[in-house]
Amino acid sequence: MRPSDSGSFIVSSRLPASERRQQLLDTALATFARLGYRDAAMNDIADAAGVTKPVLYQHFASKRELFLELLADVAGRLRLAVRDAVASSATVGPRAQVEAGFAAWFNWVDTNRDGFTVLFDSEVRRDPEFAEQAAKVQRQMADTVAEFIVAEGLEPDRRRLLAYGIVGLGESTCRRWLEKEIDLDADELAVQVAALAWSGLRGLSPN
Repeated sequence: MRPSDSGSFIVSSRLPASERRQQLLDTALATFARLGYRDAAMNDIADAAGVTKPVLYQHFASKRELFLELLADVAGRLRLAVRDAVASSATVGPRAQVEAGFAAWFNWVDTNRDGFTVLFDSEVRRDPEFAEQAAKVQRQMADTVAEFIVAEGLEPDRRRLLAYGIVGLGESTCRRWLEKEIDLDADELAVQVAALAWSGLRGLSPN
């Protein structure tokens, strides 16, 4: 319990450990997106979460450990959103799966802008350990896209390279879109980018 302004005591809410940990991750995400990894301090995160710094350190031994878990959490949610969307369109056909994948990606970014900022920030990519988490997202998306590149005689390595190019198209589009340079909603954007990607995939030759 803690005293209120009037001197009486009120009971502080106590979250289960798993819920508290997720709350701290969510708060850290907003803090890192706003301040960047280097400038954000554990004090900033604890204050924003409404907990003491010792409570924060009970869950995360260091800022680096917290950031690594945050990257894994954000990356996992993005991968899951894209994977589920592609899987749910499997019976419709590859063209629909490409569009569904882009739609899931862009809608996720639209509602998780802090997540995109943190995961794909240039500061993250300068640190090898942090960059690996961002690379996991790219690898998984590239693996998904590579399944739709079916040109006869195309070597697996080239198929994978082209898949990375399409993933790069999606990432760069997201950046421009978030900078308000593209006046479309997430689904409209997905239709156009998927059409561009699909026309390229359909026109591939092994040479």
